[in-house]
Amino acid sequence: MNPILAEFIGTTILLLFGCGVVANVILNKTKGNGSGWIVITWGWAMGVFIAVYTMGQFSGAHINPAVTIGLATAGLFDWGMVAPYILAQIAGGFFGAFLTWLTYKDHFEATEDEGTKLAVFSTGPEIRNYGSNLLTEVIGTFILIFGVFFLATPGFMDASGEMLETIIIDGQQIGFGLGSIAALPVGLLVFGIGLALGGPTGYAINPARDLGPRIAHAVLPFSNKGSSDWAYSWVPILGPILGAVLAGLVYIAL
Repeated sequence: MNPILAEFIGTTILLLFGCGVVANVILNKTKGNGSGWIVITWGWAMGVFIAVYTMGQFSGAHINPAVTIGLATAGLFDWGMVAPYILAQIAGGFFGAFLTWLTYKDHFEATEDEGTKLAVFSTGPEIRNYGSNLLTEVIGTFILIFGVFFLATPGFMDASGEMLETIIIDGQQIGFGLGSIAALPVGLLVFGIGLALGGPTGYAINPARDLGPRIAHAVLPFSNKGSSDWAYSWVPILGPILGAVLAGLVYIAL
């Protein structure tokens, strides 16, 4: 499979699970309504697990611009592939949110509160303080990327299941991917981040996770939609990028 397509599919899976579990917990008249934060964090973790397990062999399953940028900063990924990966991830984030909207369309209509509807698609702070919110996203993403460096399997699997140290894409040699073997620990890492650090901002730790669905919220038709809160949207983009670069620099220093 083309690695760009794999990033699109992987991020779609992530957001279908992630936005889907949030919708199930907070929208009206769902089977999971009110089931709480543990269910939400576990749903996101399973989204990471399935996305990495299925797509890791094709692209490394970054499914997150912060992962891509962090690996490139550490010299473990080709900078020439960063932009195509990120575009595929944002598109996948949008499509995963779109599929969630299709699944829960009737429940969006049954829910009156505008903020609840937006929360299915994008993150938002419990206490709006842009400096603190940004720092929270930096810290959470730093832990994610730093953990990935040491948890993930460095390489790609070929069709026979053999682990390769590098893969050739369009004549360029790319090293380091998450790999299927690393799917479970990476999923558990995201689960832990959600439990420990997700309270202040909802732990975006992934620009594509927030931007793609926020765009979906802005363009999809449903009643009482309200604002897409673009005033906050820069925080879950810049914070994860800063955290990823910092993790890459620390990894190099170590």
